[in-house]
Amino acid sequence: MSPVLVVDGVPGQASPLRLEGLRFVIGKELDCEVTLPGWRVSRRHAEVFVSNDRVFVRDLASAFGTLINERKIDGMAEVDEQDQLRVGGHLLTVRLQRSPVAATETAAPADTLQRVAGVSSAGIAEPAPATDANADADDALYRYRRALHGRLLDAFDVRRVDTHRMGDAELRELTERMIRELIAQMSADLPPQVDRVRLLEEVRDEAIGLGPLEPLLADASVTEVMVNRHDEVFVERAGRLQRWPVNFTSDRAVQGVIERIVAPIGRRIDESSPMVDARLKDGSRVNAVIPPLALKGPSITIRKFSRRKLGSSDLLKFGSASPAMIEFLRVCVEQRKNMLISGGTGSGKTTLLNILSNFIPDGERIVTIEDAAELQLHHANLVSMEARPANIEGKGAVSIRDLVRNSLRMRPDRVVVGECRGGEALDMLQAMNTGHDGSLTTAHANSPRDMLARLEVMVLMAGMDLPVTAIREQVASALDIIVQQTRFACGTRKITSIVEVTGVESGRIQLQEVFAFQQSGVDHQGKTRGHFTGRGFVPEFYEQLQRIGVPLDLDIFFAGMPAEEVARLRRP
Repeated sequence: MSPVLVVDGVPGQASPLRLEGLRFVIGKELDCEVTLPGWRVSRRHAEVFVSNDRVFVRDLASAFGTLINERKIDGMAEVDEQDQLRVGGHLLTVRLQRSPVAATETAAPADTLQRVAGVSSAGIAEPAPATDANADADDALYRYRRALHGRLLDAFDVRRVDTHRMGDAELRELTERMIRELIAQMSADLPPQVDRVRLLEEVRDEAIGLGPLEPLLADASVTEVMVNRHDEVFVERAGRLQRWPVNFTSDRAVQGVIERIVAPIGRRIDESSPMVDARLKDGSRVNAVIPPLALKGPSITIRKFSRRKLGSSDLLKFGSASPAMIEFLRVCVEQRKNMLISGGTGSGKTTLLNILSNFIPDGERIVTIEDAAELQLHHANLVSMEARPANIEGKGAVSIRDLVRNSLRMRPDRVVVGECRGGEALDMLQAMNTGHDGSLTTAHANSPRDMLARLEVMVLMAGMDLPVTAIREQVASALDIIVQQTRFACGTRKITSIVEVTGVESGRIQLQEVFAFQQSGVDHQGKTRGHFTGRGFVPEFYEQLQRIGVPLDLDIFFAGMPAEEVARLRRP
């Protein structure tokens, strides 16, 4: 059965409130699972969740904080059944309730595994039996989960089970059956506080799924998952990094998860190739590193993407751009201006690229090129290509450069490169210069001016001995717009600058800023404060479009500016 969280002290509830699932939100909003009145209760005040059979509470940046036993928590804290949780003027108690499951529910003939695998239970190390009746249930669960996982892998090896040829349902059924057999062998030593069903589920998920990461990937509020080692997991939520109270049983378990991620897409990871970029079925990006490069043990970084199609309204909702900026970017995409999105790691470049792609008119043919596929374009005439690493013999690699050159033979209206990192920048610029207007790409840089310097270096990485002046002429004629995306220390992501590339003068590429974000400080919650503003500059192509009768709003370039400054700039 599903776990039940029991909440005492909810106003208007004569009996304790029972909530099924592993997570609920407390707050003033009606869509919160636990709704509380009072001016000291925030709209979404706190979140209660279960991890490793322990209950935790996390404050959701509420104005008056969340207290446990009258002590204000900092971020997240564990809650025991005896603790009092204060939210505004309300005192609550929370406890986790599970239906006890008899050992017979998971029982199987105790000698089954020994008979088939030829291994006796006496020959396999098990955790010491729990002799203390008050032993911590969570610690006991973890000990037996770790032992079970190791024994399960050994059993697969002894039986020489070829899991690669099995379907998901068949593999799941076999794994659950083997775990039941192992639990039956250990049933005499399992302490009563260890939930057999929970033990089976966690061992199964770690053996054939993503283990402790499964609930994190299902949580829409988690945007990034970072496994530094088997017992050290961090997540990013609302732009903030925090340690998460989950762990794998061993480095071997983490390595197994990595292999299950990379195998379906034809990637490999081993000592000869200890780094890999991959993706999950939902398109989330995965990077994994194993020893000897990863000194603390196998490491996984998962960049999640929204399952919902994001649009320009989301940029407004999260304060990432102004209406004037969005209108300008819409016109740029529709009028086939070549655009480059610049920014640091995790600044939201790919997300912005996905949103801008929504402005591409229907009926155009788009070719996307990526190192690890993560773009989520929604167009009928779309071809998506992904680079391929070399095989174990060092052959068969297909680079982004190869794909960009090949894309020009595919009759594209637009070429979209997920990220330029090296010599492919030259091919991308040539594509932009040879009739494929409206192309989009991203690259890493801290400012638009830095982006130009990086482009010069990337073009030189193509191995062609080109003079700098020729490279700058190529960049200036190919690129129309550079959009700078920034992730601030508080975790918020904003478009901080939009510039037009106006040409080359005296050997230097000229930029003209069209929009900017001006930071004015931070608020009491540490969030970045500021405002978006136009620069009073009308791009050259806007003036050309206006001359041929395209209806355009020139007032957007003065949005956010002081009235006297607008009057001065518009004075004849």
